[in-house]
Amino acid sequence: MASHENKSTLEVLPRDEAKIRKIWKTAGILLILTSIEFVFAFTLPRGLLLYAVFIGLTIWKAKYIMMEFMHLGEEAKPLFYSIIVPLIFLIWLVIALVKEGTEIFIIRW
Repeated sequence: MASHENKSTLEVLPRDEAKIRKIWKTAGILLILTSIEFVFAFTLPRGLLLYAVFIGLTIWKAKYIMMEFMHLGEEAKPLFYSIIVPLIFLIWLVIALVKEGTEIFIIRW
């Protein structure tokens, strides 16, 4: 009878150390950004500054995830801009709607 090896582990050969380092670097950067958000959540008072920091760091993390894990950094620039530019307009739309809604609420009451 043939001996069976432990098939619960999977190893890809040959190992690409450069890709592994890049994945760990990306995970480290995302960990640092998340840690900064966590520290700000408990140190800054609630208000516009805290919300702006959260929105900025979240957009930065989303961009980094898109560039690294979705491989958009290696794609053509028009494809990259076709994703980022609508995102910028969507963020502007949300800010404008919140501002207008606040003004209408203040006027009505």
